[in-house]
Amino acid sequence: MTREELLAAIDKKYLDMGQDPDVHLSGLLHAEPMKYWDFIQLDALLGLQTQRTQLPDEMVFIMYHQINELVFKMILWEMQQIAHVENIEPEKFVMHLMRISRYFDMLSNSFDIMGDGMEVEQYMKFRDTLTPASGFQSVQYRKIEIASTELINLIDYRFRTTIDRETPYIHAYNNMYWQVAGNDHKTGKRSKLMVNFDEKYKKELINCMKEYNTINLWTKFKQLPRNYQNDQSLINAMRHYDHTVNISWVMHHYHAAGKYINSEKGNSEATGGSDWQKYMHPKYQKRIFFPELWSEEEVKNWGITNLEGYKTLK
Repeated sequence: MTREELLAAIDKKYLDMGQDPDVHLSGLLHAEPMKYWDFIQLDALLGLQTQRTQLPDEMVFIMYHQINELVFKMILWEMQQIAHVENIEPEKFVMHLMRISRYFDMLSNSFDIMGDGMEVEQYMKFRDTLTPASGFQSVQYRKIEIASTELINLIDYRFRTTIDRETPYIHAYNNMYWQVAGNDHKTGKRSKLMVNFDEKYKKELINCMKEYNTINLWTKFKQLPRNYQNDQSLINAMRHYDHTVNISWVMHHYHAAGKYINSEKGNSEATGGSDWQKYMHPKYQKRIFFPELWSEEEVKNWGITNLEGYKTLK
C-alpha cells in the first residue's frame, strides 16, 4: 500500500465512523510511542504475586497457578472463535482445536514445575494458609468444560438419567460431577470451598451454560454438514482435544498432586477435603466431551488403557 493509499484508507476508516481523520492524525503526532512493558502491562502483572507466608516456594505456587489461569483465558478465547462463527469450515474448526490442544499440552508438560519444583515440607506448611481455597475453584476451567460439550456429559454419572433438555439449568448445575467432590465427605455437608465458589460464580456459570447450550464444541460439530463431520482431520482434532484435556492433562495433575498429598510429610486429603483421587482420575467419572467419537471399548477403558495417547480413527 502506497502512502497515498494508506492515507486514503485512514480517511475512509474514520469518516465511516463519523470521525474527523485529521483529529486522529494529530493525536498520533503527539502520542508517545508504544513500549513493550506498557503493551503487556508488565508492572501490573509482576505486582500481582502476594505471599501469605515467608516460605520461598509459595511464590512458585502462586505464579504457576496465575500462568494456568492466563492460559485458560487463551483457551476460552479460541473456543469463542469456534462457537460464535456460523457455518464454520472444518479447516478453521481444526485450527482452533489444535491451538487449544497445544495450550493444554503446555499445561500438561508444565506439571513438573509443581511435582518437582517445590519442597514438600514448604508446601505442606503454606498450603494450610490457603484453606479453604483450592484450584478446584477455577471458574475458567469450569467454563472450558461447559463450552466443550453438552451438559449431560458433565453431570455426575449417577444422576445422568435425571437430566434432559427440559431440565432447569440450576438442576444441571447442582449435579455437575465436580459438585459431588465439593461435599465434605466427613460431615456430608457442603464444603466451605464450594459455598464460597457458589456465592461468587454460580450465577455466572449458569449464564455460561445458557450461552453455550447450542454452540458448545460438541453440539457445533454435530450441527455441521455430514461431509464435514466425516472429515478425518476434524475427527482426529476432536479426539486429540478430548484425550488431552480429560486424560493427559488430568493425569499429569493427578500425579503431581500425589507427590505431595501421598508423601511421607503430607497427608491423604486434598486442600478442600475432597476424595481427590476419585474426583480427578478419569476412570471414575469418565469425563468425555465427545463420546460418540470413541469406540465402546475406548469408553469402557477410559483412563485405564489409553493413558499414553489417543488412536486416530481410520
